[in-house]
Amino acid sequence: MTDTDVIVVGAGLAGLVTATELTRRGERVLLLDAEPAASLGGQAHWSFGGLFLVDSPEQRRLGVRDNAGLAFADWVGAADFAAGADRGEGPDAQGYTWAQRFVEFASGPMRSWLHGKGVRWFPLVQWAERGGYPAGGHGNSVPRFHVTWGTGPGVLAPFLTAAREAREEGLLEVRLRHRVTSLVTTDGVVTGVRVDQLEPSEVRRGELSGREVIGTVELSAGAVVLATGGMGGDHDTVRAAWPAEAGRLPDELLSGVPESTDGSGIRIAGDVGAAQVHNDRMWHYPEGIEMHSPVWRRHGVRILPGPSSLWLDADGVRLPPPLFPGFDAHGALRHVTGHQHQHSWFVLNKAIMETEFALSGSDLNPDLTEKDPRLLAQRVLPGAAGPLAEFARRSPDFVWGHDPTELAHGMNALVGTNQIDPAALAALIDARDAQVRTGLGKDPQVTAIHHARRYIVDKRMRVAPPRPLTTIKDGPLLAVRLRVLTRKSLGGLHTDGQARVLRGDGTVLPGLYAVGEAAGFGGGGIHGHRALEGTFLGGCLFSGKVAGEAI
Repeated sequence: MTDTDVIVVGAGLAGLVTATELTRRGERVLLLDAEPAASLGGQAHWSFGGLFLVDSPEQRRLGVRDNAGLAFADWVGAADFAAGADRGEGPDAQGYTWAQRFVEFASGPMRSWLHGKGVRWFPLVQWAERGGYPAGGHGNSVPRFHVTWGTGPGVLAPFLTAAREAREEGLLEVRLRHRVTSLVTTDGVVTGVRVDQLEPSEVRRGELSGREVIGTVELSAGAVVLATGGMGGDHDTVRAAWPAEAGRLPDELLSGVPESTDGSGIRIAGDVGAAQVHNDRMWHYPEGIEMHSPVWRRHGVRILPGPSSLWLDADGVRLPPPLFPGFDAHGALRHVTGHQHQHSWFVLNKAIMETEFALSGSDLNPDLTEKDPRLLAQRVLPGAAGPLAEFARRSPDFVWGHDPTELAHGMNALVGTNQIDPAALAALIDARDAQVRTGLGKDPQVTAIHHARRYIVDKRMRVAPPRPLTTIKDGPLLAVRLRVLTRKSLGGLHTDGQARVLRGDGTVLPGLYAVGEAAGFGGGGIHGHRALEGTFLGGCLFSGKVAGEAI
């Protein structure tokens, strides 16, 4: 006699989707999580709520022509899957198949499925990961980043509601402060979990909770689903997995996720023979700044930039095309680590900051998170408002200067070196400004800015009109120190098309499933080497739905 039909480990978005898909079909589910009630929903709560949708009504209203074929071509160009993946061969075969199915989902039923649950979207679709490479290379050919009205909490809401309803019906039991330490196997089949019961905790969402054990228990089920997330909160694990050919990570990293995101679920699966793939593929951001009021240790946030800032390395050298802000986050990261830089810089002015900077995260976008049209209207008014204005005032990473010389001295003072030569910085800004003054110019970044402004959303609210950085009315010059921010794991447990975990020899490990980031968002690596953004929440939704249906 089992304790329940299915045990789901991890109460983030992927775990909640899996659990509620199962209970909707009448299965009894036990949902376990090591964190307290305040952290229910996991990392999805903190997210900006962006979803990769294809050929949506929002796109069509803006004149964006998209289709599944174009989206999948963009996906494959970004992923750079290993040879043979399209023929079902090699280490990326499962990831490729999951990618095909996800794009079909994103261009078909995903929007109507979520819309039926009450999810809505900000009507102005954003253009993330523009790429800037020739056709067939990395990047979104058209805008596809649909910001959820309510951000991450808005994506979570219908599944939290479904979970409450399932609890009331007696189909779902949620046990928090239950940390799974190992999997139980019987004759080679995963039949349950061993759990440490942790002391109660009243810490806020994302804060480090205690790990004192007050009891242990073994629980059995017909199937176990791991929805335990990735490893971005454990910097030692990140460093150990970082590929040597990608250079060296900086000595100090910022964390875009709490310390509880430590990859533990992937490790315990490995102990019973589960295969892990692509652990060296990660989606960290080079545009991190330190949170002025941190919730967790080394708490950082990401700047979501428009294309106008000059991106310089730690020595003041401009990053090569097409590594412009917002074009290829992974390429820029690899440039920084490949040259062993500790940081990089955005150089811009106050007006560009006010138009082009946004901050990632539900907590830093109260207008969208709280669904407040009055606050939202401030985004198109002159001047910075809300969290961005607070960062501009409080963050030591923001360095202001009335001219390039003063700016260079401030940059050097912040990092304690003389890496930025004032004369070289002035010459670089002068050269860029001369290109802008022509009204056309040959500089590829200036060309990219003009192209971006052909899209109505970018022209109205996201990309500043190209003017010289030294234009007096645009305010003082600004340099923002950027550090590497850990975030997502692109690899994980190897799974088949039904989210069943595989052994090293490719056979199914019976009784065990994996979803969300723990499974590389599907197949052990649905993204390959690069993501197109909006696909992490989408991957949690899709893999959870697949697992629920398969079980």
